[in-house]
Amino acid sequence: MNEVALIPYYDDFEMTLEWYQDLDLCKKVDNIDHPYDLNRLCGMYHYLNEKGELYYISYEGRPVGDIALVNDEVCIVLSRPYQNRHIGRKALALLMERARNKGLKALKANIYSFNIQSQKMFKSLGFMQLNDEWYEIAL
Repeated sequence: MNEVALIPYYDDFEMTLEWYQDLDLCKKVDNIDHPYDLNRLCGMYHYLNEKGELYYISYEGRPVGDIALVNDEVCIVLSRPYQNRHIGRKALALLMERARNKGLKALKANIYSFNIQSQKMFKSLGFMQLNDEWYEIAL
């Protein structure tokens, strides 16, 4: 069973802080060279949850990352052990469907130019590169 689902956000900082201790992940997501601390993590989650829709990415019943839709922008993080298994792609496809159902006409994503892994994933779902760091798809 390789089921991917989006689970509405709930506070579980003990679980999620571990994801954000990965320096490579922090670099690709926020272009920072240090791990998150609890204050930064809480602030990020509360902002995303207040301003948009925030979900955990569940794989085989276990949270393995998070994905958010704020206005028309999508943000996604997948913990390292679950990368390169098409889990992020499936989660993004689910969020794209959610955005269509909400009546959004397009989605965009800000992806750093050095984050080739995320660029490939977004492009595989039809996102087009607008400039060095912005991608967009018509829904």
